[in-house]
Amino acid sequence: MTAQQPTLCIAILTMNEARRIAQCIESAQFADQIVVVDSGSKDDTVAIAQSLGAQVHTHADWQGFAEQRNRLMKYCSSDYIFFLDADEIITPELQMEIQTAVSSGRNAVWKILWNQVAYGKPLTLMKSTGGIQRLFKSSNLLRFEGVVHEQAILAEPATPVITCKGQLLHYSRETVYASLQKLAQYAQLGAAKRAKAGKRGGVLRGFASAFASFMQLYFFRRGFLCGGEGFLFCFFIALECFFRYAMLRYDKATLENVVTR
Repeated sequence: MTAQQPTLCIAILTMNEARRIAQCIESAQFADQIVVVDSGSKDDTVAIAQSLGAQVHTHADWQGFAEQRNRLMKYCSSDYIFFLDADEIITPELQMEIQTAVSSGRNAVWKILWNQVAYGKPLTLMKSTGGIQRLFKSSNLLRFEGVVHEQAILAEPATPVITCKGQLLHYSRETVYASLQKLAQYAQLGAAKRAKAGKRGGVLRGFASAFASFMQLYFFRRGFLCGGEGFLFCFFIALECFFRYAMLRYDKATLENVVTR
């Protein structure tokens, strides 16, 4: 009698993702289970996800990324869980690595790198960014903590971490206007996180953080090789760093309970 193969759940958070959700779910069709937790979309996200066979659950009372991921976990009935964002696509190379990892039955955490797609252009010449923990053995994953850039809490903290060679296509910045909206959201969430930790903000701190970030991305990670799209990508991330510390200094009184999406 042959042993039963371990199963995989791919778990996706959505909020008004009608533009991208079909491609995202289609890239995940190799999984045994696809679960979507929607945060109250006003577009066709839910209908599209359901039409592609995903199990969709709506939790419109947004309490942060960690809480939404914790809700996702409750619907997972598979041995492994892979967290996929709605603006990401699993490449064939990464699919093979995920399937190999699941088939192994190993208890590890797998980190994934991004191939960024910005303003219609893959930034392939730029050194990969990301390194985000995405694949876990379900029995080892207890919960997530944190409003933004949430952290996985494991039953076995010493679990080995493996970085996959295959990458996720990440459509993080499609338009300048959307980038400005994302800048405001993530700067505010980042400032709130630092306020909770008792850190100080200010213009000079923000400038130092932005300058270091831009230098790292544009020069050391080779963003300069990707033309205007590469510059905009690096510049917006640097601006987010600056405004994070500006908000921490000047908007501190309103940051205490920021979890809006």
